[in-house]
Amino acid sequence: MSIEAADRAAVAHFIRVCGSGVVATIGAAGEPQAAYVGIHAHDDGVIVFDAQADSRKVSNITRDPRIAIAVTGDMTVQLEGRARVTHDEERWRLGEAYSQRFPGSRALDEGFVLLAVDVHWARVYDAGAHPPHVSEADWVAQE
Repeated sequence: MSIEAADRAAVAHFIRVCGSGVVATIGAAGEPQAAYVGIHAHDDGVIVFDAQADSRKVSNITRDPRIAIAVTGDMTVQLEGRARVTHDEERWRLGEAYSQRFPGSRALDEGFVLLAVDVHWARVYDAGAHPPHVSEADWVAQE
């Protein structure tokens, strides 16, 4: 069954079921840099993943928060938005949920950061539907 890109809770559920995806950030010279990561989503559409504090993902996001994410399973979800390093209460709140999804995660350990992505745009492509189902949504316009 296909989901609609405008349905944040359904997109979040799909991401939680898949549990991983590829994040693409922008390197210092403007080049794309991609990494496969464990990923979690909240029903409000905030995407969360962790990284070592000294990773190039964190450097890239600190310098330029634009990010793209691709998650694949029985369909594909593409997301674009702005990422940020979480701090204080937000880090612990989101980190607890992330750690429940990924027991043994080091997301809240020293030397690691928890990144949150506020999604601006989503696209769902379901090649298993006949005909294939494609939907796009501007999440900023929905706020």
